[in-house]
Amino acid sequence: MNDTIKTQLNHRTIREFKEKEVPENLLEKFISVIQRTASSTGMQTSSVIRVTDNNIKKQIAEVCKQEYVGRAPELFIFIVDAYRNNRIAEDKTGSKFSASHDMDRFFQGWTDSCLAAQNLTNAVESEGLGGVFLGSVLNDTDKIIEILKLPELTFPVLGVAFGYPNQEPQLKPRMDMNLRVFENEYKKFDNYMEEIKDYDEEMQTYYDLREANRRVDSFSKQVIGKLENVLENRAKILNSAIRQGFDLKVEK
Repeated sequence: MNDTIKTQLNHRTIREFKEKEVPENLLEKFISVIQRTASSTGMQTSSVIRVTDNNIKKQIAEVCKQEYVGRAPELFIFIVDAYRNNRIAEDKTGSKFSASHDMDRFFQGWTDSCLAAQNLTNAVESEGLGGVFLGSVLNDTDKIIEILKLPELTFPVLGVAFGYPNQEPQLKPRMDMNLRVFENEYKKFDNYMEEIKDYDEEMQTYYDLREANRRVDSFSKQVIGKLENVLENRAKILNSAIRQGFDLKVEK
């Protein structure tokens, strides 16, 4: 097994970091990895904001409701960026382009951002550092847009906080890929609780060991908890995208 795959199979989420700066030469490598990430139709419809201001980090941490975000040595926020290419087209032709506002552009940028964030994380872990994905920036997209001064035709997707690990968490169990990998068509099961029975038990043991005397959650309980406790801002996230100038073109 090569080192790349070994690193990927050993992926752990790191939330606590040493008070040690990431060297500039590594940051340059990581940014080059982001630059070389695959991009839909080559349009590079995503951008990254490196947050170095501690006050801004703390504001983002408040949105995320994760205090450790404010202490992370490095914090990158990946965004949809249709603004740049729209300006290139307008500056070159003097014309307006309605296509810059469509959902094709939006989802190109969303996908590009996710790919770049994963590539960054692979690079970070390959150098012995660790990180955490921050989908929690979506808890209040309007606030993130305000904090980062995002113009129209941009939108926050996710963050990556990273640095030198100050913890060694267990590998988090994953469900059997029989439930996630299918051939030629989607496979439905008669009884999903029966299918995940062993995984439920494994997850309970995992949480019992990780957080003794606190919660002991099975995966099925977590699924129900997420569906019962909907975050209102995230449920209405497309309204925020509309305010940023994207046109959903929904058929009624």
